[in-house]
Amino acid sequence: MEKKIMNTQITRWNPFKEMEQMQTRLASLWAADPLRFGGAEEALTVTEWSPRVDIVEDEREFLVKAELPEMKREDVKVTVEDGVLTISGERRQEKEEKNRKYHRVEREYGSFVRSFTLPANTSGEKVSADFKDGLLKVHLPKDAKAAPKAIEIKGA
Repeated sequence: MEKKIMNTQITRWNPFKEMEQMQTRLASLWAADPLRFGGAEEALTVTEWSPRVDIVEDEREFLVKAELPEMKREDVKVTVEDGVLTISGERRQEKEEKNRKYHRVEREYGSFVRSFTLPANTSGEKVSADFKDGLLKVHLPKDAKAAPKAIEIKGA
């Protein structure tokens, strides 16, 4: 009687490899019908633009710094309403010139909105903002009246 030995191999599941394969299949689907997806010769990634923000605190204020490269002050709006700071605007894409052919456009364009809840010890009444060299700075001064206070509990 002849013995048959099966050579079985255990394969470890790699979810990242599966995600990469799915992304490759989707990219090939988009490339297969370029007219349907914007006429590009190459699969393009469409992202929603949102500027990078840092929030810093010192003893006097909170400072929100937003990177808004290649934007003008008049294209940005800062509002405070119901305890929420909102920064919004639009970065417009350059117009394509007749003598230039764009081979790749990776910078992000379009409208954006960023909203932040005001800290408990600030008031929207004294918020100020300045804009220079593509950097928006929003100053949120701390307000002693708005600061949370401990309440003494009385009892027997």
